[in-house]
Amino acid sequence: MDETPDLARRFEEHRSRLRAVAYRMLGSLGEAEDAVQEAWLRLGRADSAEVRNLGGWLTTVVGRICLDQLRTRTARREEPLHGEDGRVRLPDPVVSRASGPDPEQAALVADEVGIALMIVLDTLAPAERLAFVLHDLFAVPFEDIAEVLDRTAASTRQLASRARRRVRSSAPPPDGDPARRREVVDAFLAAARGGDLDALVAVLAPDVLARSDGGALRPSLLRRGAATVASQALVFARLAEAAHPVLVNGTPGVLAVTDGRVVSVMSFTVHAGRITALDILTDPARLSHLDATALTG
Repeated sequence: MDETPDLARRFEEHRSRLRAVAYRMLGSLGEAEDAVQEAWLRLGRADSAEVRNLGGWLTTVVGRICLDQLRTRTARREEPLHGEDGRVRLPDPVVSRASGPDPEQAALVADEVGIALMIVLDTLAPAERLAFVLHDLFAVPFEDIAEVLDRTAASTRQLASRARRRVRSSAPPPDGDPARRREVVDAFLAAARGGDLDALVAVLAPDVLARSDGGALRPSLLRRGAATVASQALVFARLAEAAHPVLVNGTPGVLAVTDGRVVSVMSFTVHAGRITALDILTDPARLSHLDATALTG
């Protein structure tokens, strides 16, 4: 009797969780989908009758696939954030309507996995990232993660602890009230539209970090400090004039649309009532898949 249809049904029950794991590991929506597909192929080659906990088995398989990919990046000296050429590389944003993400998007960005946190995850060593993502974000036991890493459970626990300290120091949790965060974003946009430098400085944290990823053909931008970031007011003004409210990784953000085409996605991290990080994706290649009408209509 062919058990493939039943196995496919059981696999689909876990797809959303697996995509969420892979996205947090890789920071790429396309690569995350490829990792999940590879897990399905590996399941087809395995003796599924011997798999007692299919969800746990698939989660660790996806983790192993992503770990191999991260190690390949490292071996090729691919720096996701700041390479030797000084370019800024942001993770793929998950963009949804301001009214709320659909169920599939909600699973991807559950637990406040904002762009700022994804950037910090990119700075972790592959083994640290795996230990932190699987244990802290998906409650996988250290014993299971240790098998993937070929380490002891104690060593794996140390990796997660080291990653946790890095995350806590570099990506403090955003303010809890989404409405208040949207007010801060709206205040930033109003100041940018009016070219009001003082108002911009007031809404920015003193050590705010602004990052812009324009892709291979456009210059990147990396600025730190309220006065320095506010000095880009003319750039922000152009984006603000075409701005539409959206959610970026589940938090208030902005989509800039010109002639029906998405030209930028802006993500804001708001802590203690001020913007602590501003991340802007202007890479045409990575924005081309976004449907401006569906997101703003």
